[in-house]
Amino acid sequence: MPTVKLTQSYINSLPVPEKGYWILDETLPCLRLYVGKHGKTYYLKYKNSKGKSDSYKIGDEKLFTPTQARETAKKFLAEMAVAGTDIKRERKKARGMTVRDLIDAYVAAGGSQFTVDMITALSVFFDREAESLTPIEIETWRTNNKKVTGNKDSTINKQVGALKTILNFGVDRELIDHNPVAKIKKLKEIDSVAKTRYLTEDERARLLAALNKYDIEQREARRRTRQHEKGKHLPSMEGWAFANYFKPVILLSLNTGIRRHALLSLRWDDVDLEAGTVTLRAETAKSKKTAVLPLNSMALNVLRQWHAQRVDGNPLVFPSPQTGGIMDNCDTTFARLLKEAGITNFRWHDMRHDFASRLVMAGVDLNTVRELMTHSDIKMTLRYAHLAPEKMREAVEKIT
Repeated sequence: MPTVKLTQSYINSLPVPEKGYWILDETLPCLRLYVGKHGKTYYLKYKNSKGKSDSYKIGDEKLFTPTQARETAKKFLAEMAVAGTDIKRERKKARGMTVRDLIDAYVAAGGSQFTVDMITALSVFFDREAESLTPIEIETWRTNNKKVTGNKDSTINKQVGALKTILNFGVDRELIDHNPVAKIKKLKEIDSVAKTRYLTEDERARLLAALNKYDIEQREARRRTRQHEKGKHLPSMEGWAFANYFKPVILLSLNTGIRRHALLSLRWDDVDLEAGTVTLRAETAKSKKTAVLPLNSMALNVLRQWHAQRVDGNPLVFPSPQTGGIMDNCDTTFARLLKEAGITNFRWHDMRHDFASRLVMAGVDLNTVRELMTHSDIKMTLRYAHLAPEKMREAVEKIT
């Protein structure tokens, strides 16, 4: 998280990012600016009356100059010190916290982006006082939503689960007294059959051939562009292992099983080329836990080659070619790759399934697979158990 002296000219110069990020104020360290897709907002980071880290939303940078934001932050802290209570909670409780208020507080506290994305489905409740929600309302919404959208039970469970997470956050931070929908039970997900799609040997060969073809085409396109005046400034790809980020991203996905967001958020500080490991930071991991994973020879070689052609010193392993920040996705190129390879019914996330499936079929025990996949529960890994029938046969033969 960078620390700079916030000035209006500096704030105005900040581009709209693909993923939001925080900037700390050098003058008043407890003041921070959140730079997101939809704007730039001042927040105050402080210790509440319970001694827990908390945040207070000051407002949009268009309404506050940096000086005004600092003065507002100081006033808030002074009022809290004089009153001896948490002014934020007293204000919120006096008017009743809305679901939107809780979401804002959750985001400011660094909550999961997945939860924020999921809860947008329940936007009809955002302006309601959180404690006024009732189980019957949410259950009725759930039934109607399934009819209108055709969403599977698993998706709806994630959406309602996100609402519960936000409300539980409010209870934990003493922003509301109770979670009114805590007792709603999950749908049984009888219509949500788990999909374990992995590549056949023939599909994998076709995918890698299409990937090599794509890389060659990118090199040829660069060669032609450099022949014209407007492209002479572009670096030659002579001696480069890869034309751009796409081939190494795919190869790493297939050989590590790392989730897309975590992979695209990797920093070179997370990579140890000597030890042959990569660290998944808690803030980018779905489990919110840090994990250190070993790299196989293919993945390690890819990262070494990609590092060798690094030219701009960007801390990200795979920065966006447009912004230099974290890429959101590369779906268009991935779709083109699958079309070239003649592969259907295969999602980006299925490369993760492919990685786990190959481990199991190679005889790796399920608990090791669980650790490499960073699954929090072995139940998530058991979906691959049927791919190793010989292991079960070997087990029963041990007692004959």
